[in-house]
Amino acid sequence: MNDINVGNKSRNKSLIIIVILLAALALLTWLYLSTRSRLGSLLEEKEQQRVELQHELDSLITEHNNIKLEYGTFSDSLLAKDSIIQANAIEIRKLLDTQYEFYKVKKKLDRLRSISQGYLKQIDSLYTVNQELKTENEQIRSSYQMEQQKSSSLQKDKEALTEKVTMAAVLRAYKITASGVRGSGDKERSTDKAKRVEKVKVCFTLGENPLLSAGAKNIYIRIARPDKIILARGRGDDYSFSYKGEILQYTMRETVNYQNQAMDICTYWINRSAKENLPEGVYVVSVYAEDFEIGQTSFELK
Repeated sequence: MNDINVGNKSRNKSLIIIVILLAALALLTWLYLSTRSRLGSLLEEKEQQRVELQHELDSLITEHNNIKLEYGTFSDSLLAKDSIIQANAIEIRKLLDTQYEFYKVKKKLDRLRSISQGYLKQIDSLYTVNQELKTENEQIRSSYQMEQQKSSSLQKDKEALTEKVTMAAVLRAYKITASGVRGSGDKERSTDKAKRVEKVKVCFTLGENPLLSAGAKNIYIRIARPDKIILARGRGDDYSFSYKGEILQYTMRETVNYQNQAMDICTYWINRSAKENLPEGVYVVSVYAEDFEIGQTSFELK
């Protein structure tokens, strides 16, 4: 009987110990889950703070960069302060990425905001001073220009008159005609058939101009094929002339004795190539004299 009582007591003690252990385990589990939940909430709160501070920093730097763009070259005079702002921004970003000591970040953000506001005041002051100087300079320049306009009025009138006289003292070619022909003398006939052209005939009238000096005048005619190649009698310096500083090849040259009166001129380019017909298309004829293009026309071969 005593042995039975002893056994029951032993089992009761084991049961109590197991119950205590289970209770302790349940308590520890509850503590773990509760602590984990609080830690998760704390981390989430910290992350939200980090995102907010990051957004605040980005907004501050964006505003600063917009100010630099708005004021343009004026920001160049404050490069040292701008470098301080950028360096502080980099330091704050590192703190946000590596640790949760947000009170330090907030203090640095407040300091950065103060520096940025000082930067804005300085650049705005520079801009204001510059605008005042511009206004003053404009007033001075306006007065100076008015005086210049008064003093140069006669000079401009003189230059305008000189330009008119210069433009008037230029040979002009009128009634310019050009066409393909075959035959000669009384048998000469115009043709627009490329394969039948033996010569190209160009005729024009040099206009009357008493402002020009009389005497020998070199007249140059250039005929450009549809492929831009210049019809020419030969190559080299003997078949070129100077125009506006360039050396151009000519097709024909006529030297005339100009006596300030209108005179008619006709000249021919002879197609000496029996093996090759002229190409079909539009030909452009330009007439030059004394460094001026004095007339132009065109004709078409089919």
